[in-house]
Amino acid sequence: MHKIVGFLKGNEDYFYFAFRVIVGLMFIQHGMQKLFGALGGTQVESYISLFGLAGFIEFFGGLLIILGLFTRIAALFGIFDMIGAWFIAHTPQGWIPIINRGELAVMFFAAFLIILVRGSGKAGLDNYFKKR
Repeated sequence: MHKIVGFLKGNEDYFYFAFRVIVGLMFIQHGMQKLFGALGGTQVESYISLFGLAGFIEFFGGLLIILGLFTRIAALFGIFDMIGAWFIAHTPQGWIPIINRGELAVMFFAAFLIILVRGSGKAGLDNYFKKR
């Protein structure tokens, strides 16, 4: 058990990098659905709408999170986006996530809380700009 814990601690930065990139990639896909109608999604009728704003936050926020650039700001916008999704799209069907189909909103919310606290980690562009 001690070796496993040592391995995990020794590679924590790599695991967090993978986590951040996976969350960003998943978020981008939701933005692609809304903005471009890609991946089986329905393109927004107007980019100047809540749905259009959500698509913009999801696409560009996901990209920023992947790059580790303005990471905490992108995560904060992601949190607000998921709060909006929860209350606008999911709670009208009830409060239980598996029933109201809001489990992704809750999971993204939790992921963005972690990213908000940790920032870009060691493998992000935020670090490059901090040093200058």
